[in-house]
Amino acid sequence: MNKRRVVVTGASSGIGAATVRALLAEEWDVTGVARRADRLAALAEETGADVFVADLTSDSDVAALRSHLAARGPLHALVNNAGGAFGTDSVEASWVDDWARMFDINVLAVQRVTSALLPLLRQGAAEAVDGDVAHADILTVSSTAGLVSYEGGGGYNAAKFAVHGVIGALRLELAGEPIRVLEIAPGMVRTDEFTLNRVGGDQQRANSVYEGVEHPLVAEDIATVIAQTLGLPGHINLDLVVVRPVAQAAQHKVVREPLTPRN
Repeated sequence: MNKRRVVVTGASSGIGAATVRALLAEEWDVTGVARRADRLAALAEETGADVFVADLTSDSDVAALRSHLAARGPLHALVNNAGGAFGTDSVEASWVDDWARMFDINVLAVQRVTSALLPLLRQGAAEAVDGDVAHADILTVSSTAGLVSYEGGGGYNAAKFAVHGVIGALRLELAGEPIRVLEIAPGMVRTDEFTLNRVGGDQQRANSVYEGVEHPLVAEDIATVIAQTLGLPGHINLDLVVVRPVAQAAQHKVVREPLTPRN
């Protein structure tokens, strides 16, 4: 029995690394992609996953990734996970360079990688695997920041609203092909690096974001949702899945005390 093959971007840490582990546990053939060679090497040693070092803001690196994957055979799924947020300043006070970085990795990288790998995904969609209907998947990790704006998030909101729009357009453009276009939009997720990078390495400030929140989501939670979504029968498409901790009722409403039933 052939394994389904998947590539996961942003695989050096957080949700990406957790997704590599989760999909390997479901017996996928996984290639993890990221910029940091040392992190990828450690992941490969730990899990046995295939890895490839690439900067997804580079056309030549994405072309090299495509060649690497093409040599391994048809591709059945792409998980667009690479992304990030930089800064929490207001629209007035924020740095244009931060916005450009966020747009490049959160939006343009999704276009680069998706466009480059669609021919391989079409090959994967041409033949059924493991008794399921023949299909391929493009799953993109966006954010609730791409659905509801908030103060101090203007640049990140803009980038994630943009990628949400890209995903919607792609789904329409691929209509008629056996390719699912899936979007997972996490809310509050506590990872080692996301918020820390956003606040410029201030660990105390990063910790305060989750202070008092009972059971914030972690990377493994989102990885579980990704694995379950890709594991659904191929005729089921989850257009948009919003994932939040129970303590986060909405973007602007986070409970910072124990969750208890009311009398």
